[in-house]
Amino acid sequence: MADKTPTESDAPFATRIDPSKEGLSPQQLHFIRQVERAQLQKRTQKLHGRNAAMGLAVGAVVLGIYGYTIYSVSQEKIVDELDEEAKRLRSQQLKTGAN
Repeated sequence: MADKTPTESDAPFATRIDPSKEGLSPQQLHFIRQVERAQLQKRTQKLHGRNAAMGLAVGAVVLGIYGYTIYSVSQEKIVDELDEEAKRLRSQQLKTGAN
């Protein structure tokens, strides 16, 4: 894909330069690296914020599902009802010497 950025412009601050092809002084190269590092830090701070928000959202969903599962399982009375029915049936049976 071709680079669509303009190489020459009327505005001196909008021109793009290639540091390897231009004859730049060490101070200019150092300044370019400082600016690039500052831009990188700004972008990574935004990403850290987004990652933290996404992590909290995913954690909230997981905890919600876990809580709902524990709540719904604790509401189940099926096993208790089966135990009561078995006790009732045992008490209704005839008592013999083998029982």
